[in-house]
Amino acid sequence: MSAVVAAVAVVGALSVVNLLLCIGIVRRLREHTEILNTQLGDSGQNRRPAPMYATGQRIAEFTATTVDGADLSRALMTGTTMVGFFTPGCSPCKERMPLFIEQAANHDRDQVLAVVAGTPDASAEYVAKLAPVARVVRENDNGPVAAASA
Repeated sequence: MSAVVAAVAVVGALSVVNLLLCIGIVRRLREHTEILNTQLGDSGQNRRPAPMYATGQRIAEFTATTVDGADLSRALMTGTTMVGFFTPGCSPCKERMPLFIEQAANHDRDQVLAVVAGTPDASAEYVAKLAPVARVVRENDNGPVAAASA
């Protein structure tokens, strides 16, 4: 009988510890929610813009050079342009690149822009895959094209 009492006491103690940990997690999640709300703005008019542009939205002026050596700027881009940003080492970028290439193949190459952020060595594979279907700009993080779209 004393073994049963000891087992119940141990289970009760573990339950109390589990409850305290859950309360701590909930408190931490509330803190993170407040931080995110502060960074994104409360709602409505105070809210910062979404990190991704909507279809048809224009980006700021920029100038860049493609890997082919051609000059590129927003003024030189006419009509609707399909744009993709890729970074070596980014798992979602690697997963989505085949779909981007497939979609880009249905467009005129001049209407597709791929921006690869990274060093020339690290981005060589991405540039090689994207160059046949898109004008490719290789730039460092926060380069001119990325800064124009931020």
